[in-house]
Amino acid sequence: MFARRPEQRSLLGEILDWMLAPLLLLWPMSMGLTWVVAQGIANRPYDRDLGELARSVAQRVVVHTDVVREVRLPPGVSALVADVLRGEDAGAMYYQVLGLRGELVAGDRNLRVPVDERIEPGVLKFRDDTMLEEPVRVAYLWLAVPLEAREVPPLVQVAETLDRRSRLATEIIKGVILPQFVILPLAVVLVWLALARGLAPLNALQNRIRQREAHDLSPIAEREAPEEVTPLVRAINELLARLDHSMSAQKHFLADAAHQLKTPLAGLRMQAELAQREIDAGGDARSVRRSLEQIALSSQRAAHMVNQLLALARAEDREQALRQQDVDLVPLAIETVEDFVPRAIDKRIDLGYEGPSLADARPTLQGQPVLVRELIRNLVDNALQYTPPGGAVTVRVLVDPFGQVAVLQVEDTGPGIPAAERELVFQPFYRALGTNVDGSGLGLAIVREIATQHGAEIDVEDAQPRTGGGPGTRFTVRFPLGGARAA
Repeated sequence: MFARRPEQRSLLGEILDWMLAPLLLLWPMSMGLTWVVAQGIANRPYDRDLGELARSVAQRVVVHTDVVREVRLPPGVSALVADVLRGEDAGAMYYQVLGLRGELVAGDRNLRVPVDERIEPGVLKFRDDTMLEEPVRVAYLWLAVPLEAREVPPLVQVAETLDRRSRLATEIIKGVILPQFVILPLAVVLVWLALARGLAPLNALQNRIRQREAHDLSPIAEREAPEEVTPLVRAINELLARLDHSMSAQKHFLADAAHQLKTPLAGLRMQAELAQREIDAGGDARSVRRSLEQIALSSQRAAHMVNQLLALARAEDREQALRQQDVDLVPLAIETVEDFVPRAIDKRIDLGYEGPSLADARPTLQGQPVLVRELIRNLVDNALQYTPPGGAVTVRVLVDPFGQVAVLQVEDTGPGIPAAERELVFQPFYRALGTNVDGSGLGLAIVREIATQHGAEIDVEDAQPRTGGGPGTRFTVRFPLGGARAA
């Protein structure tokens, strides 16, 4: 029922995690690699000594080839060899000498003979084996002697247990690993201090931003920030610039709105006071009625102004612009024309609609029906405001034969808009001089905002009126059928 908020991570902790995690992973790998290297380092000197010992024994072997072909060790050599081996490490070394027929000449019988191996006389070789269920390292060589049928070269083998090698490898490991237990924590502390020192400029930048006043939207000095944070500072400056522009526009809009509302409200108050004085002075009913009519007109203007302001605020709502649905221009245009027919009759203006009927097939656009209706209403209201009696206002819906856009046109026979003012009329509270028309100056600003949110284009041009009057104005709005896009 309650969504869990994402845990806030520390930048320093994140960097330390990404540095220490690989170290903790590589440390066991380093220990294993060090053990393998230490084993190789320990084996080389012992293998060299073991090989020299095997060659020394081989040099003392005598092969008789006169009457009886046999292999023997001279008297006393066996005891000498045994003494040498015991001098190395009692019970840790063994030797064996085999004759021409594989018989034991001297040494330990339990040493196994290498099998499935090509015999290379005179070549010293090494292998790993077991002796009395204990792992040993064996150095062996076949003697190079003339052979007869069914004879094999004499074999000399010297074996050594791995105790001394393991002890040496362990000493090497201790000499390498133990310092790491001191160096690694010290390295972590130094890295932490270095990172804390490196992140100090970020803390300084944070303090500078925190000490700013709420109204201070000036850009942050990029040179005072670290180079790696410069893109972030630049993005913040762009956001501050947009926020400053938006707040300035809102302040300007509120000032204009207050100024525009001041006039009808002041007139409303003045007319109310005048009617009150007329009643207190016993004035005639005609004067009181005239004051009440002015009160009604001023309240109507104020209500229209407030409605326009609300419509503009609704048009600027970005969240509403994101909630899109299918919008059909034809029924919206027809309903808007029907709503304005009584007003057009009062002003003796020919208000009409041209375009597809409700029964015709037509494409739809993606957008907000409420906002699109507001756009059409403001265009028609603006046309009726500026069209003199006897003129004409036409609402037209056109369908692009290529299916790319839906076109809405509102055409009138009013005084027209000079080319120099066609961009200015879309600004809030702007009204062309010399028109003598009441209005808030917000209608076309609302139209521009809604069109922008729907990705539509607006063109303003002179119309070709069907009856007398000025050059007229034609507003053309082209809605893309592919869907609206937020400005």
